[in-house]
Amino acid sequence: MQKQTVDKLQKKLLLWYEDKGRKDLPWRNLQNTRCDNRLKQIDRAYGVYISEIMLQQTQVKSVLERFYFPFLQKFPTLQSLASANEDELLKAWQGLGYYTRARNLKKAALECMEKFGGVLPKEPEKLKSLSGIGAYTAGAIACFAYDQKVAFVDGNIRRVLSRLFTLKNTNMKELELKAYKILNLNDAFNHNQALLDIGALICLPKNPKCGICPLYDFCKAKFNPHSYPENKKIVYEKLNLALVFYIYKDQIAVEKSQEKLYKNMYNFPLFKQNEFKKQKNMIFLGEFKHSYTKYRLDIKIYCQILKDQTGFEFKKINELSHIALSALSLKALEIYKSKNILLKVKE
Repeated sequence: MQKQTVDKLQKKLLLWYEDKGRKDLPWRNLQNTRCDNRLKQIDRAYGVYISEIMLQQTQVKSVLERFYFPFLQKFPTLQSLASANEDELLKAWQGLGYYTRARNLKKAALECMEKFGGVLPKEPEKLKSLSGIGAYTAGAIACFAYDQKVAFVDGNIRRVLSRLFTLKNTNMKELELKAYKILNLNDAFNHNQALLDIGALICLPKNPKCGICPLYDFCKAKFNPHSYPENKKIVYEKLNLALVFYIYKDQIAVEKSQEKLYKNMYNFPLFKQNEFKKQKNMIFLGEFKHSYTKYRLDIKIYCQILKDQTGFEFKKINELSHIALSALSLKALEIYKSKNILLKVKE
């Protein structure tokens, strides 16, 4: 792509962003007077950092409406994150999933205290040395928090670049080179935000809106966009599980998980169906499906009233709102509550 062509592409991209971009997202306005009043005391780099980690696996709408502001209210500084109680941190993250992200936030905050004087560094290489921060997140923080003239590639930008240059199945190094090839050094902030928005709003995985894309004139894949990039089909593992609400008096059994994905999160007792033996006094409550990472789960829910308190930690139902429950357990809890079992429990 010649320099003259790149200049035209950059201009069209910024014009589109000015008219159609998501410029009012709060984490995009931490540096100016348009900043949301709830963020006036939030350090710009910290506010960008939290948004980028939340947005790694969660849609913008959910982050904006449910998580971003409550989390920053609970942990308004990098220092507060470094000193956070892990149970409180996981509770604040509840519903976002991929809880390793939350644990890495605390690790990275402690690393900043130790290595960088309690602040997030502005250099991408230093940022990548922190727990949970890869090349994309490092570049995004450097650009959006510190106005560094850097390019980076996430899933959305990968799709835009793959179609723009007809790259069917290429490596990250080549994608990053292409990103730098079209980077607008005069306005990297808005350029990169525009690319993210094109990927999120226009250059969609299915049914891309090529006819209204500002990059249409430059895109080599506009007549065959679905071939770029070539995505590998994910093979999911199916599991059948039994989840049991063990009731002792007015309390429910819970377990603190030690598995990597849910480490230190609470679950109701879970069993593989082929290892589970239904007891005579168990009540079947219902079933539901749940997905996470590479798993597709079919879960049957049971309830059993116990005569003694053995083998588990027990919580009253009103105490469950104060602990970090996995999304799977929250789904099961809604079904349990709908059956009104607890009200039937007699001492």
